[in-house]
Amino acid sequence: MDTIDLIKQLKKSALQTQLNSALQASKNAHTIKMVGSGLSFAISESFSSLSHSQILICNDKEEAAYYFNDLQRILGEKEVLFFPTSYRRPYQIEEIDNANVLLRAEVLNNISKATSKQLIVTYPDALFEKVVSQKTIEEKTLNIKIGDLLSLDFVNEVLFEYEFQRVDFVTEPGEFSVRGGIIDIFSFSNDNPYRIEFFGDEVDSIRTFDIESQLSVEKVKQISIIPNIEQKSTTESRISFFQTIPKESILWLQHTDLLLGSLDKLFEKATAAFEKLDSEVKRGTPEDLFINGIVAKDHLFAFQQVQLNNTYFKTNDRDIVELNFNQKPQPSFNKQFELLIEDLNKNHEQGYTNVICCVSEQQAQRFHDIFEDMETGEIHYQTVVLSLYQGFIDQETKLICYTDHQIFERYHKFQLKSGYAKKQAITLKELTNLDVGDYITHIDHGIGKFAGLKKIDVE
Repeated sequence: MDTIDLIKQLKKSALQTQLNSALQASKNAHTIKMVGSGLSFAISESFSSLSHSQILICNDKEEAAYYFNDLQRILGEKEVLFFPTSYRRPYQIEEIDNANVLLRAEVLNNISKATSKQLIVTYPDALFEKVVSQKTIEEKTLNIKIGDLLSLDFVNEVLFEYEFQRVDFVTEPGEFSVRGGIIDIFSFSNDNPYRIEFFGDEVDSIRTFDIESQLSVEKVKQISIIPNIEQKSTTESRISFFQTIPKESILWLQHTDLLLGSLDKLFEKATAAFEKLDSEVKRGTPEDLFINGIVAKDHLFAFQQVQLNNTYFKTNDRDIVELNFNQKPQPSFNKQFELLIEDLNKNHEQGYTNVICCVSEQQAQRFHDIFEDMETGEIHYQTVVLSLYQGFIDQETKLICYTDHQIFERYHKFQLKSGYAKKQAITLKELTNLDVGDYITHIDHGIGKFAGLKKIDVE
């Protein structure tokens, strides 16, 4: 079995059809007993079938990251966006995470363009922060395409106005460098920086490049340069994230009460932190920069919703469709393969299809080898290379999806884009900042002294 066959099997669910029909008819839905990655398949099928943008609001960052990975693997990486928080704590400006700011800018930029529907995964801490309006994003965006007539001085001035820092070599978002007729710019809208080459005042070529090797990644025809739109020192009025998304968007809510309670707690912390600030550094009140549970609840009224596994509360005049997906979580086998084999064969006798979702072909082969060595006769199961968050048993479609990491009780790590995050290799910027005589640690030779840089001829 492959991923496509697995999706087709779950598509046969009458409950999934009812859910899609209800959402198409602009009704709210209250689902119960939707478990683990069963939710990921339901959202992906709904997103594929409907023309609406959809936002999944999880309980915390970790849960959001796992479902984000699930949806990426089912739908494809380009179809799903992750909307994180930009600060670790309110008013802790020195603790900004530029990789997260970049991800937030990417989401807001996609929403502002509104060329197609969006699937966004987020969590309370991210929704807590207000964002700049779409009008501000448009005003703060410099669009450049091949063939444009632009002077280097003009681009230089705009970047200073956007509070970009001029450096020798760009290494992180918010930096740019100028060398002759070439400008390197690390925008907050892309994982890699851009290299723009001019022929006089005409944009001759644009490409992305790797910050460590300085080698080109891909050629592009047009780009959008976006500054740090999360900078709390800006004077633009801010709005809730809910005010930026299309009105016909569908919200998938893991736990509404937990969402509203989390926002209230965060707002209390922000208020306490604001009161401790010196008057000289106070730029925006908590009301200007953040939202609380009361504000969020008012915004939720405006949207169509799918409430998941929690007590439903009416938020608008739409009809409510109750759906019991009747899914169960994957049982624990404590690495005892005798129990696993017994379970698989019992499921088969009851008419279920057993699928073990594996992270790789090697892991799938490992199951075949283990079962073969145990010599227990025929075992009814199939494998699919699809790394999922949590296994589930769908009692309606008679489909069981077990994950390899739960069977082996192995930690399953989520993956988020780190964007420009530095690797172990030293960058050109770091090399140029070294002085002769500085102590360094070489990966092979240990502690030594930096003796300087020397230009050499190659071929």
